[in-house]
Amino acid sequence: MLIRLLRTHLRPYKRTIALLVLLQLLQTSATLYLPTLNADIIDDGVVEGDTGTVLRLGAVMLAISLAQVVCSIGAVFYGARTAAALGRDVRAAVFDRVQSFSAREVGRFGAPSLITRTTNDVQQVQTLVLMAFTLMVSAPIMCVGGIVMALWLDVTLSSVLLAVVPVLGISVTVIVILMRPLFRTMQERLDTVNRVLREQITGNRVIRAFVKDAYERERFRAANTGLTDVSLATGRLMALMFPTVLTVVNVSSVAVVWFGAHRIDSGELEIGALTAFLAYLMQIVMAVMMATFMFMMVPRAEVCAERIEEVLGTSSSVAPPVEPVRELDRHGQLELRDVEFRYPGAEEPVLRGVSLTARPGETTAVIGSTGSGKSTLLGLVPRLFDATGGTVLVDGADVRSLDPALTARTVGLVPQKPYLFSGTIATNLRYGRPDATDEELWRALEVAQAADFVRELDAGLDAPIAQGGTNVSGGQRQRLAIARTLVQRPEIYLFDDSFSALDYATDAALRAALSAETSDATVVIVAQRVATIRDADRIVVLDEGRVVGTGTHEELMAHDDTYREIVLSQLTEAEAV
Repeated sequence: MLIRLLRTHLRPYKRTIALLVLLQLLQTSATLYLPTLNADIIDDGVVEGDTGTVLRLGAVMLAISLAQVVCSIGAVFYGARTAAALGRDVRAAVFDRVQSFSAREVGRFGAPSLITRTTNDVQQVQTLVLMAFTLMVSAPIMCVGGIVMALWLDVTLSSVLLAVVPVLGISVTVIVILMRPLFRTMQERLDTVNRVLREQITGNRVIRAFVKDAYERERFRAANTGLTDVSLATGRLMALMFPTVLTVVNVSSVAVVWFGAHRIDSGELEIGALTAFLAYLMQIVMAVMMATFMFMMVPRAEVCAERIEEVLGTSSSVAPPVEPVRELDRHGQLELRDVEFRYPGAEEPVLRGVSLTARPGETTAVIGSTGSGKSTLLGLVPRLFDATGGTVLVDGADVRSLDPALTARTVGLVPQKPYLFSGTIATNLRYGRPDATDEELWRALEVAQAADFVRELDAGLDAPIAQGGTNVSGGQRQRLAIARTLVQRPEIYLFDDSFSALDYATDAALRAALSAETSDATVVIVAQRVATIRDADRIVVLDEGRVVGTGTHEELMAHDDTYREIVLSQLTEAEAV
């Protein structure tokens, strides 16, 4: 998965990577040549007492060192730029894919996991790539080059490498294999910490209201301890790696000095060659240590890449049409024909055999007990998810064939839990129509019964809105969401229990103003409150996902037991009549 992800997203940077590899090759070649020059200085200059040779070879070493520094700086510069660009591209790809998801896919992954995958997981892959460009490219060159140069200096002494390199390789491989499952567990537990923390921040008022501080503290402690435990287990393995490598290095250095001293004593090896050999041994070991450092990061990055690819490889169940319909007659008629919706793996469908028609100039209400499928029914119209059976039609066209931009212009949804974005009141109201004038914004606020409280704010339309609209009340948030949809002026208005946070007087005033404003449009209202929908032109009663009654308030009171039971649970017989 990691290789596939990198191959896909590094393809546009082939030339930069080629230049980077060339710079690393030059830098590593210079590093490998320096010990040989140092050996020549010792053998031909110091031992012979030739100061000119020392100065001449010293100047060459200085020039090569300068070239090495320049190449190293260039390699790090291009490596950092390429790694940052990769992180940008992968984050953008994950974000774009998540934006295409329906509510079904978002629910499957969960918001905390998607946030972690977009931020922390991408960061881990980006860090690995940066380390690869700055360390991993030069490590194999230095290791192979060091072995070649060591053999060139003394083949007999190089036999020490036959024991050192395999021991290092086996040690590193075993530790990496043990670390990989721990890194997967670490990312999953990081998801858990994000989820618990997110719930506690957003549900702070509920926690305080029910005095659940101690319970939530214990929940976070358990999630935090789980992440800490697996991090410690990973850290122990990482801590074991470097002492293992250093032990092998030091033992091999002692062996080289021991055997090298005997060969110098017998005249088979010069002092400079032994010094150079020790330098090459250290370079080989440093290369292995750099590779070790990389191998420590690879398992975690591989797990993160799998999680990223899982998102990128998931197709939305709400697929855009191949040949979209871009224009409609613009009448605004909505029709559901024998619609069914079933969640994946569910034993029973949420909706079954639902048929209804909502016409322009009329208000259609949907009512039913909790869990009867009312919100699911409305979600099928703007394609928050697609029906698994039957057809949803807008002006005679299947919504699955409509261009998404056309659907957005035609259908306006005020969700059950309205969401406001950080910014100002004006930017939120213009979310669906950026070119709306201030007069149109104030008109929408008047209809939504929100103009009074907006005027009382110091900045008016420019008053700041916090993320999620947390700095306004629930009723104000609902009214601003309704005003946002009114600014858009669609042909079909869908209100998903959008008046639940309003008092009865505001509810009545808003519905009266709304009736005049949407007189030519199709209005569908989902509500729990009978008073909100009793004057609707048509009321549809849902029970366990089925339509069990359709008619006006009076007709349903006379002939539909389910509707009558709902009404009498809220009103007296006299009030109902």
